[in-house]
Amino acid sequence: QVQLVESGGGLVQAGGSLRLSCAASGRTFSSYAMGWFRQAPGKEREFVAAIGRSTYYAGDSTYYADSVKGRFTISRDNAKSTVYLEMISLKPEDTAVYYCAAAASTWFRSGSGFRSWGQGTQVTVSS
Repeated sequence: QVQLVESGGGLVQAGGSLRLSCAASGRTFSSYAMGWFRQAPGKEREFVAAIGRSTYYAGDSTYYADSVKGRFTISRDNAKSTVYLEMISLKPEDTAVYYCAAAASTWFRSGSGFRSWGQGTQVTVSS
């Protein structure tokens, strides 16, 4: 398993932007699919975005929840063992604790398959 540490959360006004980072330990970062999930108070955890394992024959595939498509961008820097979530046009409903997670093999938007999780970073969007 990898150790994951998120950073970059904070308080921002609606319409603003933030970039979350998730630093991973270990030397096999590129072999993991990475995901971002969020959980708002009183709500279940939900899938936000994911990026597939880096492969030689294909670029990194990305996946998004419909609610963030066009506003959030997930990317990874394998040299830095870091995955990012660039968030623009933030809305109050984006307020949540954001978690990054790593999956060594098959994963699902439910969170199944993600074996390592970070401690979370709070994102608060004021109206």
